Amino acid sequence: MLLRAMFKPVHSFHCPACSSGNIHFALSAKDHTVSQMDFDIWHCNDCSFRFTQDIPAIHEIGAFYQSANYISHSNTKKGLINQLYHLVRNYTLGLKARQIKRFTGLQKGKLLDIGAGVGAFAATMKKAGWDVTALEPDESARKTAAETFGLTLSLPDELYQFTENSFDVITLWHVLEHVHDLQGYWKAFYSCLPKGGKLVIAVPNYTSADARHYQQDWAAYDVPRHLYHFSPASMQHLANQNGFSMVKMQPMWFDAFYVAMLSEQYKTGKINYLSAFIQGLKSDWAALGNAAKCSSVIYVMEKN
Repeated sequence: MLLRAMFKPVHSFHCPACSSGNIHFALSAKDHTVSQMDFDIWHCNDCSFRFTQDIPAIHEIGAFYQSANYISHSNTKKGLINQLYHLVRNYTLGLKARQIKRFTGLQKGKLLDIGAGVGAFAATMKKAGWDVTALEPDESARKTAAETFGLTLSLPDELYQFTENSFDVITLWHVLEHVHDLQGYWKAFYSCLPKGGKLVIAVPNYTSADARHYQQDWAAYDVPRHLYHFSPASMQHLANQNGFSMVKMQPMWFDAFYVAMLSEQYKTGKINYLSAFIQGLKSDWAALGNAAKCSSVIYVMEKN
């Protein structure tokens, strides 16, 4: 493969979350979006964190995002799955705004959105009266944010430049799984928030029922763009070791259906909408009363 020849794999000998050497191969997953390459996923026995092994370096991984189907960067509405994504997003944007107000106890405040994509959530919060700073690495996504919402998004490196206690809340909606400098980001989260400040992180949950059902074809593995694969236990570990307390876990009910549709396509080469709906429903049913079992989980943390 051309892309394989373009990068030198970065191999991890220790868990990126807890630094343990007690790690082993778990499964292999395929990049269905861009390269069609297989990537191994490893598991940490000590904290249950998983990570993609032999990844492209930060300056080389951009090629694996170059697809018109990568919706968070392109904002595409091509195809039924992406049309459904936009319909659901219009609802969830308002839901997220209400959740942030509830999590923080604030009607207005200072918010940092990391990995803003095309800026839809940042624009929603700005319209609600919040003072919003948004970071996004992808140039085309920043351009779309400017054209669609009139937003100026900054590069992620600015995260390391903010003064202490700059924000009331930091949000990462399906972003932390993409970040090469995992430990550096957590240090920056701690610095940027005051005591009691909220950190809101949404990520896929590889311990969910849909992940178990689809296994290597589970779309939320999304290798190699997803460098990390979280369990509730591993997120709890990351919070504890970086000076945060877990306040609550919230389910993201719609994610199970969206992920199931993509997973069906990866598994069989076509989308069986009925099967995807049933698997999404089964996953959400298994998570009723326990958000830690949901396909994707919103983790709400507070700085100690």
